[in-house]
Amino acid sequence: MTIAGLNGVEGTANYYGPCGKHDIQKEAEKLEPCTYAAQHRRVPVSERCCTVMENKVKNPACLCAILYSQTAYDMGVRPEIAVTIPKRCNIADRPVGYQCGDFTLP
Repeated sequence: MTIAGLNGVEGTANYYGPCGKHDIQKEAEKLEPCTYAAQHRRVPVSERCCTVMENKVKNPACLCAILYSQTAYDMGVRPEIAVTIPKRCNIADRPVGYQCGDFTLP
């Protein structure tokens, strides 16, 4: 019984989540330059936001977790608009068609 308990603990110690060892809430804070663009579909996206987003799309599962995080919600991020930012930034290697919650990355 003790061995099973230890195995359970050991198994969870190696799991970090969609952003690896990075805290999703802290990663969401890095999207602060994208807040306005993630609220309004037709506003220009800042170069700073595009730089941040270019790094985030390399791990689409992490990006989705960030967009649906409490921090992003508190910042007013609307996931259905935020998923359009990589396309609006003209990021060539974005994960087109990746399902992010209820929305697909265009």
